[in-house]
This record gives sequence, C-alpha cells and structure tokens, in this order.
Amino acid sequence: QMWEEAISLCKELAEQYEKEVFDYELLSQNLIQQAKFYENIMKILRPKPDYFAVGYYGQGFPTFLRNKVFIYRGKEYERREDFQAQLMSQFPSAEKMNTTAAPGEDVKNSPGQHIQCFTVQPVLEEQPRFKNKAVPDQIINFYKSNNVQRFHYSRPVRKGSVDPENEFASMWIERTSFVTAYKLPGILRWFEVVSISQCTISPLENAIETMSTTNEKILMMINQYQSDENLPINPLSMLLNGIVDPAVMGGFAKYEKAFFTEEYIRQHPEDTEKLNRLKDLIAWQIPFLGAGIRIHERRVSENLRPFHDRMEECFMHLKAKVEKQYGARELPEFDDKRVGRPRSMLKSYRQLSFISMSSISSDCSTPKKPASESFDLEAVLPKQGKAESEEIAPQNNPHPEVKMRRSKKRTKRSSVVFADEKAAADIPISDMKCV
Repeated sequence: QMWEEAISLCKELAEQYEKEVFDYELLSQNLIQQAKFYENIMKILRPKPDYFAVGYYGQGFPTFLRNKVFIYRGKEYERREDFQAQLMSQFPSAEKMNTTAAPGEDVKNSPGQHIQCFTVQPVLEEQPRFKNKAVPDQIINFYKSNNVQRFHYSRPVRKGSVDPENEFASMWIERTSFVTAYKLPGILRWFEVVSISQCTISPLENAIETMSTTNEKILMMINQYQSDENLPINPLSMLLNGIVDPAVMGGFAKYEKAFFTEEYIRQHPEDTEKLNRLKDLIAWQIPFLGAGIRIHERRVSENLRPFHDRMEECFMHLKAKVEKQYGARELPEFDDKRVGRPRSMLKSYRQLSFISMSSISSDCSTPKKPASESFDLEAVLPKQGKAESEEIAPQNNPHPEVKMRRSKKRTKRSSVVFADEKAAADIPISDMKCV
C-alpha cells in the first residue's frame, strides 16, 4: 500500500509513453491507474508498521552482526513478541535480554550471544514542499512511518523525591535517538544504526509533549469523522470521555498540581516560557473538545444519549474552569465553500501563527483565514476585460491571409489555414512566414 512510491513510477512511465514511444493508449491506462492511487491515499486507512531496534551483543555472533544495532521494519499488525520469537528462532543458542539499557563491556566481550529487542518510534522528517502549506492528514501520515531514518526510544526515570499522589512531578524521560545508514523501507527491511545519542527531558517538557500529542490526536479523529459518516462512534466516545470526565481524567489536573504552584515557579524561574506554553495548550484543548462533542451529538444513538448528556455536562464545567484560569480560545471556521467539503481542522490548527507564548488571557486574538482562502470576483474581472480587448483588437485589422481564409467556405471548422494547396502556393514566402 505504498501508493506514493507507485505514483512516482507512474510518472516516469507517463514520460516515456508521451514523449518517447508515443503510445497514448498505454498513457491513458497509466494515468487512470495513477488517479486510482491518489484516490486510495485519501480514502483508504493504512496500518502503520512498527519498528524494532535489535542489538546483537557478544563475540558469538558473526562479524557483520557483532555488537551492532539494527532497525527492523515490522510487518502489518506484527507484535513485538511475534517478531522477537521469529528472531530468536534464527539464533537458538542466543540469550534474550530483558532490559532496554545499553549493555556493558562484559556482555559485549562475552563468548556467548545476547539479543536485545524493543520497539522504537519513527520520527517524521520535515518535508520542504509541505512547509507553510495546508497539507491533508492522509498525506502527512504516510511520512510518519515511511522514508524515515531517525527513531526514538523513551523510557521514564525517577529523579529526586517521588510524590505518590502525583507521579508527573518527578517523571523524567531518557530519550535515545537512533539514525540508520539509509531510509526505511528500502531494498531491505532492516538497516544498521550508524549513530546513537541520548538526552533527558524534564517533567515539564514531557507534559508539554503529552498535551500537544493529545490535541493533535483529538483533531485527527475529528477529521476522520468529518470525512467518513460510517465510522463507529465508540473510539470518539472513549477519547472525549477520558478527557472531560473528572472521574476518569488524570490529565492536566495533575499538571496543575505539579507545575502551576508558587513553589515550582520560585524554584524554576527559567521555566516561565514553558509554563505559558503548557497553559496555552490546555486552553486550546477546550475548543477542540467542543468540536468533537458537537460531532458526537450528531452521531450518538438514542440508547447512548444519557452518556452523551453526562459527557457534555462535564465538558461545560471543564470549559468554565479553563477559560477562567487560562483564557478563551476560538477556532476559525472550517467550512470551505469553494470545494463543498469541510476543511481539515488540523490543517487550520497548523496554519495558525500558533499560540502566543506570553499571553494567556482571554483577549487572545483568533487568527483569521489566510487571504488565499478567499475568492474575490472583482479582482478577476479586470483580467477578463483585458483578455476580451486583446481578442477584439486583431479583428479590426486582420491579416490578408486571415481574410482569405475567412472568405473560403469550409466544411470543417478544424481545417488548416489555407483552403487548398493552390491557394497556399500563391502566397509569398514572407507572408507565409508571418502566418
């Protein structure tokens, strides 16, 4: 289902059919197939494969594997346990490592075989052609798990005193980055890791990442329900209820207790900008949830109506609390009347000059639609008038050959300039060049 790659091959074939072999029948078939690939990209949901980091440690492995790490691309819906079982069957004498930390020199220099396997997350590479453009989510999702060369693995670590009632305050993230020799997928389904680096993410930075991911998840699901009327309502119900219901939600209420306190601000004055960023993300989550609840109200069945009413009541209390503390945010209109279908909320969200980091008050101005989204009829009219004047001008002083062509009575409007070869022979060469 890598239709993007198939499209690039279709374009190469179309170039040959059109300009080299002049086979327009094959060109027509090729373009029809290419159009089908474009349609599949926008309409068919594709599963995302998992990626696994596999380390071969010990002197018992052959040289091309010894003490090296490789990134493998799993098959569709392949679990790590199944992949690992198949991997261990190739090395029956190997020992499976139960830790994800890098092994020491004693393991690397041991005479045996030790295999380490864990799941890693691909990192979306920036596409220059997508920069500052409203790109549909279906197109971007392909590049989240394909044509990738960098991968992350994050594991939580505890630092300092641990609060049993609020684990977020002391949860640090140790993130390991892997860079492969080539992009995946390629000729092979696995490539060697050529670079490994580590960094540590603070609890506040982890909270910002989590909130940002949650907001995009809400918007992506809203876009799916906007484009497909037949999707079941259960996934949307679980997502919204898990955030708005106080009995279920653990989310940013925990962040408020951990970071939005006078003690934390006094101890970490350098985190003021990050705190404002987190508050902005919390404030922006409210209009996203509101849009999701409106879709849920239109789709919910009668037997689930009490559940929806309860969820909407919780949302109203949550909205009042957040807008009072962090200000109100409003999203622009998402209906594109020119194409007759709703615009992607996520695209519009990305097009905003994002959120003011320093302002968290309710007077935050809502960005307007870009000028390119409007259609000005008056701006087009002068161009049309100019085109008409250019067409009328040659008629006032037509060329002699044009007069002769008009005087001939032709049976077909698609005939050549001259009615017959005799008339063409009588015309001087200079005039013919002019024609």
